[in-house]
Amino acid sequence: MRWYLTGVVVSGFGTTAMWLVSGIWVKSLTGSDSLAALAAFALWAPVLIGPLLGTLADRVRRRPLLVVLDLAMAALLPLLLWVESADRVWLLFAMLVLYGAQGAVHDAAEQALVATVLDEGRLGAFNGLRMTANESTKLIAPLVAAGLFARYGGGPVALLDAAGFALAAGVFALMRVKEPRPARSASPNWWRETGEGVRLLRASPVLRPLVATGGFTMLLAGVNGAAIYAVVDRGLGHSPAYAGVLYAVQGAGSVLAGLVTGPLLRRMPERTLAAVGLALFALAVGVRALPHGPTALAASAVIGLGLPWVLVAVTTAVQKAAPPEALGRVAATANTLILAPNALAIALGAGLIALVDVRVLLPLLTLAGLAWAAVLAVRGGVGPAPTVRGAVGPGGGEHGSKRGHGGRRAV
Repeated sequence: MRWYLTGVVVSGFGTTAMWLVSGIWVKSLTGSDSLAALAAFALWAPVLIGPLLGTLADRVRRRPLLVVLDLAMAALLPLLLWVESADRVWLLFAMLVLYGAQGAVHDAAEQALVATVLDEGRLGAFNGLRMTANESTKLIAPLVAAGLFARYGGGPVALLDAAGFALAAGVFALMRVKEPRPARSASPNWWRETGEGVRLLRASPVLRPLVATGGFTMLLAGVNGAAIYAVVDRGLGHSPAYAGVLYAVQGAGSVLAGLVTGPLLRRMPERTLAAVGLALFALAVGVRALPHGPTALAASAVIGLGLPWVLVAVTTAVQKAAPPEALGRVAATANTLILAPNALAIALGAGLIALVDVRVLLPLLTLAGLAWAAVLAVRGGVGPAPTVRGAVGPGGGEHGSKRGHGGRRAV
């Protein structure tokens, strides 16, 4: 656990820095707001084929896969030193697409590896700690990235990210994990294996509403994120830079959320935590409509608290319910269904704030979120997430669940 969380912090620091700088880099070279916005889309785009990419995480051992993925990015990122003019921005976009694809496979492999080496009773606490580790990097990395870019340009940020990936690869290589060799067949079918991950998720009466809740929450989060500058400007009367203060407070709330997630999941099922998290998030979004500075800061902290609870609850439920031999595919499919609505909602929100006053729009999001949370709490399923039976393994053959063999292997 210590080695893994260290790898999350090291790689997450560079990833956050690169995410922030990519749009600024494009804008500074091209002067185009549209191209700068496309930088974020390039990072998001590979999540749309997440189920296909996640199949790789079920075909090989996960720990070596994490090492190879991180080493590959460490080797490729220094190529961005060549991006010094507008006619070379295409290389930055290509790298961002590769970055997003690597992240989709990496996330699926991480979730599958964690589920393999930890028993179910520790999954919630560990996922909460991972959230805390990841969010903690967002409190410092943006400042470091902005300072490096302002003084030296984007190249040093790319090198910082490359160094982070190299260190993370070393940390993951040092983890002592026993993984079974994935099953194989003479003629594996990539498309059929990918479809099996979708089928398993759709067939689960517990995972289906939880993943839908995650996607709906991220849909609301996308619209809320698009409205942040309208809140800062029209509601609070600050300059756009004040949005950074709100995001910093939100990050602090997310750090706290990760620390308390484990104890909460020992006392309630995942669906209950997801419903509570969505309700808190929705209430805080509506409170943001009030033109009062301290209230807006408090709302940001509560958003940071509630939103991670939904995501950690879904991740933990997937790790408990999905068969080990198909966990990468199920996790990648769930990630796509959760994250894709956020990207679409950002564009939707940009249009809505031009037509609807945020003092009306944000309370409407609150009503929608509270209604969904109430339905989830009542009809989202009862008890712990059952194992999905009848998983098709990487080789395409039928496998029963291995979940009841006495617990997962220990690190």
